[in-house]
Amino acid sequence: MNKVKLAVIGLGYWGPNLIRNINELENAEIKYGCDLRFDLIKKYSLAYPNITFISDYNRVLKDKNIDAVCIATPLSTHYKLAKLALNAGKHVLLEKPMVSSVEKGEELIKLARKKNAILMVDYTFLFTGAVSKIKALIDNNELGKIYYFDSERINLGLIRQDNNVIWDLAAHDLSIILYLFDKNKPLSVFATATKHLNEKVEEMAHITLELEGGIVAHIHVSWLSPVKIRKILIGGSKKMIVYNDIEPSEKVKVYNKGIDISREKVTPFNPAYRSGDIYIPKLDNTEALKLAAEHFVKCIQKKKKSLMDGDKVLMVVKLLESCDKSIAKGKKIKL
Repeated sequence: MNKVKLAVIGLGYWGPNLIRNINELENAEIKYGCDLRFDLIKKYSLAYPNITFISDYNRVLKDKNIDAVCIATPLSTHYKLAKLALNAGKHVLLEKPMVSSVEKGEELIKLARKKNAILMVDYTFLFTGAVSKIKALIDNNELGKIYYFDSERINLGLIRQDNNVIWDLAAHDLSIILYLFDKNKPLSVFATATKHLNEKVEEMAHITLELEGGIVAHIHVSWLSPVKIRKILIGGSKKMIVYNDIEPSEKVKVYNKGIDISREKVTPFNPAYRSGDIYIPKLDNTEALKLAAEHFVKCIQKKKKSLMDGDKVLMVVKLLESCDKSIAKGKKIKL
């Protein structure tokens, strides 16, 4: 099978990570790196002499040998760059979040289907060994009935100018929720957020998302924390999970803890607190971005849907938009 030939657009924060991981794939080859900053072009030309680094995106679009583009640029540019690539017959991998509105997302998805192209969004956490293991535990009903999903994703910076902390950080958690609980439709969202350093974008936010089946998700995101925390708690009727992404090892711990309530006596009820073993599952430690890039390449080669197909990535954008509406109106938004 021929190698998929790609171009990486954007050499700022995420683009070099894409180049490094795609460069290690046997079934892919990076032909171009593209950015408007000449200092970055010079820097990576020295680091990767086998790749042609340019500032002209049109050159990538016109090259018929390029199968796909990976877009790692600011959110405000995603729609335009992806649309140009799809119209040029290229497959597209977009950095998260997909686009800045549901309307733009719907247009790109329709265009991708029309062009028979893969349009994938780089929700890297879905490819981690931790999230994959949690998904398997939930699907195998090891946690029982799911009660809640609590997430804290906070750090100091990186403060963006073109989107708020929800679009930057909570997009990860929303994608994880839709992946883990794919059978539970989101019902409503309520969000509160504050601005402290920037009059245009919120730097701190709290989100409550209700899903079918009685699942409640809480998400706390911030750019103004003195410490970096990446922690998710999932509670079920049988077992509970703590996922701490900061841990170098033992990122996932499964607790055989819970409360069994006896309803034989009407008043008062008799709770029985259950405390059993802690299970630390073995996880795949392959870098998630490498697995995501490999998945994208295989989807192109085998002409199959990506892990987060059009409807799911569009739902993430819908939830992000709904968070903004909830903040503006100060009330719960039904989906």
